[in-house]
Amino acid sequence: MQPGLVIFDCDGVLVDTERMVNASLAEMVSELGYPITGPECQRRFMGRTLENVKEMVEQLTGSKLSEDWPDQVRTRDLEVFKAGVPAIHGVSEVLDDLDSRQVPYCVGSSGKYAKMRATLGSSGLLPRLAGKLYSAEDCAQGKPAPDVFLLAAKSMGFQPDRCVVIEDSLPGVQAAKAAGMAVFAFVEDPSCDREALARAGATLFEGMSELPALLFSKS
Repeated sequence: MQPGLVIFDCDGVLVDTERMVNASLAEMVSELGYPITGPECQRRFMGRTLENVKEMVEQLTGSKLSEDWPDQVRTRDLEVFKAGVPAIHGVSEVLDDLDSRQVPYCVGSSGKYAKMRATLGSSGLLPRLAGKLYSAEDCAQGKPAPDVFLLAAKSMGFQPDRCVVIEDSLPGVQAAKAAGMAVFAFVEDPSCDREALARAGATLFEGMSELPALLFSKS
């Protein structure tokens, strides 16, 4: 396999934010009278836009949330991020490897640009990803629709069949497959659903150190 373009999801793939944001989200949903834990939130909502999460939470709680509820979640997340956001262990080395091979890469995320800039900035990854960020904020539909990955591919000048996506969520894997792209799922987090990711067509890997060999396998 020789990818033309590698598209990374952001949360949980480049920056270690999933546990942080889902613990905060669990508090907000529990306050609505539906007790839920951070790992449960992660399994239910991971990879989706907050607008989609709002609809799901309304179904769970039977409550109509305010239109600005997604922005309330984003505001709380930004407060959480002020404590510092670490990069995923080994991801800098993966980017170094792609640079050495002259393989372009970018980010395709359900998160808004402000969130990506905050988390990637805190982690130290933003300088090498500047100008390569693509968000569902610019798309008609978020993941599992393929829109953000198709936007990234078109903007970077590649056909979908020349792209490889690195994801950690089921909606993200489904979006990549719908876009006609190969997809690898990072399953280091114990809250991820390995079986569902594999059934959706992803190749699973547990550590970032494994990724270069998978990307450039001869098979």
